[in-house]
Amino acid sequence: MIIKDLISVVIPAYNGEKYIKETIESIQRQKIHHEIIVIDDISTDRTVEIVRSMGCRVIVNSVHKGQVAGKNTGIHASSGEYWLTIDQDDKLTDGALQRLYDEMQKYPDNKIIMAQLKDFCSPDALGQARYVKPQPFYGILTGSTLFKKEVFDTIGDFREDIITGEVIDLTCRLVKAGIKITKVGFVACDRRIHNKNYGITNSNDEYKDYAKILRESMCCMHPRHVQKRRLKDCS
Repeated sequence: MIIKDLISVVIPAYNGEKYIKETIESIQRQKIHHEIIVIDDISTDRTVEIVRSMGCRVIVNSVHKGQVAGKNTGIHASSGEYWLTIDQDDKLTDGALQRLYDEMQKYPDNKIIMAQLKDFCSPDALGQARYVKPQPFYGILTGSTLFKKEVFDTIGDFREDIITGEVIDLTCRLVKAGIKITKVGFVACDRRIHNKNYGITNSNDEYKDYAKILRESMCCMHPRHVQKRRLKDCS
């Protein structure tokens, strides 16, 4: 059953004991009706113990499935009319869920509201400061974007056959389905940069996935549309 006005926050997790408490605390401070669902990918540390002690719902995989599959599992298990995913090491800014929800109500025909992210270098990983983007930025990334649950009824789940390219694939499918994204000018998520960021440690796979998805997108399009398509539609 879908619960009207409830926001489901999904956290794919794997060995996240170092930062996940801060992530959950940032969600629990949100003053709007929400639920937190953690999909644990068979962690070998105290992740599950920490999450359960904080009163969150936990789904533990029976086999290792990866981060993308965790998003799909959490979205399907959610009860909210809206959902948002966030990484186990990032933090929502105060009031972010309320502001995203309020913006969604302003545009009832829209199904996606995208705010900004802002990088910060984790105090325990100052050597990674070179990866910090100096200004807030947009992107359909975890922690920044609120979706109506019905979006995936239209375009399907995140692709689980790619390692890090699910964002560009999702963006392309939204463009093809004509689903509009409304951008709003505030920072919803503080993205932690540290030694084991998923995007940094999997950068080679990310480039391969992007190339694969772009090839598939071009092949599936009618030739007369190819020249009109802008690369930034899939970024």
